Amino acid sequence: MKKVINRKVQDTETASLIAEVSFSYPGDFQYWSESLYRTTDKTYFLAGEGGPMSHYAKSIGNNTTTGGSNIRPLPTSEAIDWCEENDIDADTIIDEFNL
Repeated sequence: MKKVINRKVQDTETASLIAEVSFSYPGDFQYWSESLYRTTDKTYFLAGEGGPMSHYAKSIGNNTTTGGSNIRPLPTSEAIDWCEENDIDADTIIDEFNL
């Protein structure tokens, strides 16, 4: 997945994967998956996708939704918060953020 945000390219193919979490399984309407990435210039972004009953849902009119995906940049403090909220392994957090 690739997206330009604030004139910076956020690309899951070229960034380093730090951690990922998911709920349920693809095909379930409530399914979602998120992955935290670090770019070469040491900025973070969250790439996620989900079903039509997830927080990634997109409206397609007539009170109908479909699954969707998104990339959003995260300041370092929010990246750490995301890791803590999602119970990412302590060693991963310590190594990545030099805590």
